Amino acid sequence: MSTNRNIRIIKKIQNVPSTGLLKLELVEDGNQSLTQLISSCALRTPGALALKSGADELTYRELEQSSNQLAHHLISLGVGPEVVVGICLERSFSSVIAATAVLKAGGAYLPLDPSYPQERLALLIRDAEPRVVISRNNLRERLGQMSGNTVVVDCDDDQISSHSKEAPAHCASPSDLAYVIYTSGSTGAPKGVEVTHENLANLIRWHQEAFTVTANDRASLLASVGFDASVWETWPYLSAGASLHLPDDETRLNVKLLQDWLVNESISITFLPTVLAEELMSIDWPSNTSLRFLLTGADTLRRFPKPNLPFAVINNYGPTECTVVATSGVVKAGISREMLPTIGSPITSTYIYLLDENLKQVTQGSPGELYIGGAGVARGYFKRPDLTAERFIQDPFLPLSSARLYRTGDLGRRLPNGEIAYLGRADDQIKVMGYRIEPNEIVAVIDRHPEVQSSVVVARDLNTNEKQLAAYLVLREESQLSAQDLREFLKAQLPDYMVPSIFVCIDALPLTQNGKLDRNSLPAPDAENTLWEHVFTAPSTPLEKRLAEMLSSLLGIDEVSVNDNFFLLGGHSLLGTQLIGQIRTVFGVDLALRALFDAPTIAELAWEVEELLRAKVEAMSEDEVVRLLG
Repeated sequence: MSTNRNIRIIKKIQNVPSTGLLKLELVEDGNQSLTQLISSCALRTPGALALKSGADELTYRELEQSSNQLAHHLISLGVGPEVVVGICLERSFSSVIAATAVLKAGGAYLPLDPSYPQERLALLIRDAEPRVVISRNNLRERLGQMSGNTVVVDCDDDQISSHSKEAPAHCASPSDLAYVIYTSGSTGAPKGVEVTHENLANLIRWHQEAFTVTANDRASLLASVGFDASVWETWPYLSAGASLHLPDDETRLNVKLLQDWLVNESISITFLPTVLAEELMSIDWPSNTSLRFLLTGADTLRRFPKPNLPFAVINNYGPTECTVVATSGVVKAGISREMLPTIGSPITSTYIYLLDENLKQVTQGSPGELYIGGAGVARGYFKRPDLTAERFIQDPFLPLSSARLYRTGDLGRRLPNGEIAYLGRADDQIKVMGYRIEPNEIVAVIDRHPEVQSSVVVARDLNTNEKQLAAYLVLREESQLSAQDLREFLKAQLPDYMVPSIFVCIDALPLTQNGKLDRNSLPAPDAENTLWEHVFTAPSTPLEKRLAEMLSSLLGIDEVSVNDNFFLLGGHSLLGTQLIGQIRTVFGVDLALRALFDAPTIAELAWEVEELLRAKVEAMSEDEVVRLLG
C-alpha cells in the first residue's frame, strides 16, 4: 500500500443508470504494506511521538522495536498468514504494540476486550481457536480454560526482549486476513468478521486522502479494543507518522472532561460515538482549538452542529462487515430540522445499491435496503460459510463473478444530491396498534423541543398486552417541561399513534463500553422517573368527574388526576375492556379499546367521549344531560 497513488476511472458500473456510480481503481506507485509504512515512519523520524497517554509517551523508534521483538516471538510460536492471534489487553500502548506485532508476523489479530463478561471471552476464544493469546498475568483468569493448542503470551515477558529489534521479513499478501472482529448476531450468538489487508488498505487510503492526514496530526484513540472503530482510529495515523493520544476511561465518556482533553492535547482529528458527538457539537468551543475534524458514527445522528464551530463534523456509516466505513459526508449547520443529517456518499472504491425484497433497485427517493459492494466488503464470517452465503451475495448488476454485495439489513433513501438518508434497521421498526413505526422519526421531533437535550424511543409492555411507545428524555438544566406540554408539542407534528404513551426522565443516555447507546440499560418506567404534570389537576367537568369515579373504582385508588396515565396507574388491557364497557353502559357510546391506548388520561378520554356524545347532547334538554351524566 502506497501513500502516493492516483485514482483512475475505469468504467461506469453497468446496469446502474439511476446512480451514475463510477468504479474506481487505485493505481499504486509503490507496494508498501501497512506495517512497512509504519517502519518507514520510524526510519524517517525515529524520535517522533507515536503514542501518548497522560504523561507517558512512546516514540516511533520504540513502537517499531517493541513490535518487531514481539513479532519475532510470535513467529517462533508458529504465527504467520491466516493464523489468528487473540489480544486481550485494555486500550493502551501495549494493545497497539501487540496488534502491530501480529500484523508484522503476518497473522490476523483478534481483539478481546478484557471488560467483556468472562463467559463471552470464553465463547470468542472457543470459536476463534487462536494459536496465541497476548495478555497480561493479571488478566489470565479472565481467559478461562483454553484449548491445549493455544499459547498465552504475557506482553511483559522478558523473553520477548531477547528477540531482534529488526523488522521481520514481510510475508502477508493483500488477500490474507488482517484481523477478525466479533459483532453481535441476530440469533444472540456473536459472529467473527474476516477483514483482509486489502480491505484495510482501502479504508486507510480513503481516510488519509479525505482528511489530509499528515505526520503533524494528533489523533485520538477512544474506542475500546473490541469496537471496530479502533481500527479506524489507529492505522491511518500510524501509517502516516501522526501521533495517537489515549485519554483515560473517565475522560472518554464525560463530555466536559473530553472537550477539555481534546483542546489541551491539541487533537486535530477525533472520532466520537454518535451520542457523545451530538453533545460536543452542540456546545461552545474555543476558537483556537486545533480540532479540524470531528468524525462520528455508530448510531443514528439526530442533530445538526451549531453554527460557527471551529471544525467540520463528518457523519459516517458502515457495518463491521464492510471495514468500518462505507459512506461519509459533511454535516452542515443551519440545515432544516425537518430531516435528519444524511450518512453522506460512498467512500472511495465503494458503491451502494438500494434494493427491494426482490433485489430490484428502488426508484429515486424510495426507501430500500442498503447493499454494499466494493473494496471494503470483508471476506465473510469466520467459520460460518452458511451465514456468509446468506449475507454476502454475488453482485447481480456486475458481470464479474468475484463482485460481491453485503446485505446490511439497514434501510435508506437516495436523495437528489446523491447522498443517502438513513432510515434505520429493517428489524428495528416497531409495530404498535397495527401501525409500523420508525422510532428515529419520533426522536427527531422530540429532540427539536428546546427543553430536551437528547432522547430515545423504544417499545415497552407497560402493563398491557399491546406494546406502547416509551420516550426516554435527558432534559436540559432547570427544565419545567411537563408531559402534557411535550405531548401537545408532538401532536402538532406527529399522528396520534406516534406520540409516546409515557415519558421517562433520565440523567443521561446509557452507553456501552464502546460508547454506543445501551438500550438494554434503560430503566423501567415508575412513579419516580416518569414525567408528570406539575400539579394534581382535579376533574372539573361532569364528564371528567364521572370518568374519574370509574377509574378510581376499577384501579382501587382514591383520586385520579385528569392527566394521569391509565396504564401507569396499574391499568391493563383487561381493566381497559371493563372501563370501555362501563362507558358504553353509562353514556351509550361505543369506544374501541384502541381509543384508550391513544387517549390514556381522563382529559383525553373525556374529549373522545364528548365527541361521540355531541350529536346526542345537542338534541337533549339540559335536564336530560344532567341525568345522563349523573
